[in-house]
Amino acid sequence: MVDAEGASRKVVFWHRELPPTDAEMVSEHVVEASSGRVAGSLARGAAAWDRCYEDLMANAIERLVQEVERLNGDYARVTDESTEAKHDGAKDESWLHGTFKFVLYRSQRSGTAHA
Repeated sequence: MVDAEGASRKVVFWHRELPPTDAEMVSEHVVEASSGRVAGSLARGAAAWDRCYEDLMANAIERLVQEVERLNGDYARVTDESTEAKHDGAKDESWLHGTFKFVLYRSQRSGTAHA
């Protein structure tokens, strides 16, 4: 996200990372994301798995930022996540699907008017 001065700021915090101390917890939410598809099946530790995992995490961050904006928040702290390999036998394609539980925070000094 970009703040009022046009500077980039961190929005997504993972597990043990904490948002700034002025942030106030608002509510808990869940988002889902998927990676792009690859031919064949996925094996943990294989190059195709790694590519899908990187893509999944990039998509998850994008979804989390979208939800923070939609919910008029400032930060998301992911507290739980699960990743599952999916396979379409008809097309012989595989991908990763993730579910991410997060806490929405609002900054007390952001100067942003929240509805």
